[in-house]
Parts: sequence; C-alpha cells; structure tokens
Amino acid sequence: MIIEAGGAVRERLAVVSGGGTGIGKAIAAELAAAGHRVALIGRRAEVLEHAAHEIDDLAGPGSAVPVAADLTDPAQVTAAAERITALGPVDVLVNNAGAVITPPADDSLASLADAWRHDLDTNLITAVLLTSALLGSLRRPGGRLIMISSAAAQRGGAGPQSAGSYAAAKAGLHGWAFGLARLLGPDGITVNVLAPGYVTDTEIFGDYWSPGFHDAKIADTLVGRAGTPADVAAAVAYIASPAAGYLTGQIIGLNGGAVLGR
Repeated sequence: MIIEAGGAVRERLAVVSGGGTGIGKAIAAELAAAGHRVALIGRRAEVLEHAAHEIDDLAGPGSAVPVAADLTDPAQVTAAAERITALGPVDVLVNNAGAVITPPADDSLASLADAWRHDLDTNLITAVLLTSALLGSLRRPGGRLIMISSAAAQRGGAGPQSAGSYAAAKAGLHGWAFGLARLLGPDGITVNVLAPGYVTDTEIFGDYWSPGFHDAKIADTLVGRAGTPADVAAAVAYIASPAAGYLTGQIIGLNGGAVLGR
C-alpha cells in the first residue's frame, strides 16, 4: 500500500520504460489516472522529471516517480530495480523503451553489425534486462507484463530507415513473451504483446517523417487515420486491468487495419 501526501492511497504500482515522452508518457498517465503509482524509466532525467510533474498535476501528487537509467546497462538496470522494488510489489510492467536506430554509417559489414547490435540492445535487450531484474517482484497472482512491439514485427521491415533491424528486434519480443506466458501463467501473471502501427506525436521517426510519409501511412489503414499515444494507452490500460486476467500469450495488433489478424 502506498500512502501519498494528503492521505490518498494507491494500492497498485506500475512501471513504464521509455515513460518520459510520447507513447510511454501517455501510458503512464493513463495508468496513473486508473489509480496506479507509476515509476517512469528513461535515460534523460530532466525529461522524466517534467513528465512526472505533468502526471502529478493530472492524477495527484505522488502519482509518478522518475527513475533515470540506461536500460542497456546491467548495472543501471540493477540500481533502478532496487529503487522500484523499495516501493512495493510491481503490479504492471510495461516494456515500452525502444526506437528505430540510425542506419549504418557506411556500407561495411562492421557498420552493419554495429547498427544491428545497437538496435537489438535498444529494442530487445532493454526489455530482457528490466523484466529479469523485476521478475521476482511481480505480484503473484495478478501481475501484468506487457511488451510494446510494432506492426513492423508482423509485416517485416527493410529499406532506408534500417527498419529491418528494428522489425527483427521487436519480433524477438514475441517469442520471448510466449515463453514468459507459459512460465508465469501458473503464478497468475499474464504476459501479452501490443503491436501498434503508425502512431503520431512520438520521437520514433525523427528525420524520416514527412507529410508524404504521414499520408502514405494513413492510406495503409482501413480506418483512414493515424493512431495516437492515447489509443495505445487505452489498450494498455485494459490489458493491465484485473478484467484482462484471461488474456495471456497474445500478440495484439493496434494498427487501424494496416496489418490484418496475425
């Protein structure tokens, strides 16, 4: 049980990696609004502090706790996990950290290897390390483990954005999540993957974004619009809720119909 300033009680603790901006911040705000205290993890301390203040303004003082850490660094993950576990059992862990990485610096195999290792570290290994560090602290029964993947993992990716490594890294989450679902199901912990399609208002596309890119992504959907961080947050809120106790071991597409039923 977490007692906030003013006597409010927040029974549940959620952890959101990449929680300082975009989709991660929207997820954290949604979970805070649902009554969780939320630990925000990211590399940039000042960004996390700003996000925590915004969430506190919306959901009440003490709703968000910034935890600065580079999740590719095992020592920093260990320190972050120690700080989080001091807050109590973890009810919800959302592995959201990750981004498309800059293409290889040149045409050499060495540069290609560096780019792929960087992308695997950022999109896959971060989730492996954080989940492993917090695994023993997940609430039993009732814990929720959620991986944020991408439609790219379902349809593949290659080309000028170096999306092949991104798609492969995110797809790696899928097989790993299936194994975790089998492992943790008997403890009453669910494990699911949410795979969003094109979502606006994020930092993920960087210099690759253009009006033409935006229009092409929308044209690829069946509903005629881009997704928003709020769309992703709403889906995570359901998966994280007690109502979703019979949902586990699933890849859930959230893409406006750009990828059909895989």
